[in-house]
Amino acid sequence: MSPTPPATRQSKQPDERRDEIVAATRQLFAERGVAKVSVTEIAKRVGVTRGLIYHYFPDRDALIDLIFEDHIDEFVEAVTRWDAEREAGNVEKALLDCVAMFRHHLHTKDMFREDLGSPENAGLYNRFIDLAVRAVVERLQVTTALAYARTHQIEIEHVGEVFYVLVYGLIGLVRSTPDVDDQVLVAIVRQTLHLGH
Repeated sequence: MSPTPPATRQSKQPDERRDEIVAATRQLFAERGVAKVSVTEIAKRVGVTRGLIYHYFPDRDALIDLIFEDHIDEFVEAVTRWDAEREAGNVEKALLDCVAMFRHHLHTKDMFREDLGSPENAGLYNRFIDLAVRAVVERLQVTTALAYARTHQIEIEHVGEVFYVLVYGLIGLVRSTPDVDDQVLVAIVRQTLHLGH
């Protein structure tokens, strides 16, 4: 009878290992909250050393930013769909649909977003909102703003900055006054962007 060969440690492809680390981070954040999860716990969950985590990610913030990106990508995809489906010339419907999409994404409940809203994560929340607004504004600049400029004579100076202030302001208003009427939000967008009726 031949001896049993020693167990060999299964080696994984770098992308596969990286994906495992990200998946474990997401799980731990959902289970325990962002502030309470350490790199040591992530390494333990994946079954690797802390050093290997740092091989793929320079620090914990890089992992957090990656989780942010998933949530931000969902919002940017929704903006892209809204833009593709809007009816040219029907500004009222486009604005109402945009406000509905905006509210949906602000009020989507998941453990990560709820945890970000807690007071101890205020800095992380601000970073998340800043990254999300910048991504949405980037998308609006190459879609909606260009289409509007081609169709109408009104030009908006400092398009990126105007959209940034508008989106950031709408988020703040809806978070502090959740029951603000959709027509008020539409009116704010109309006034800010000089959209006629």
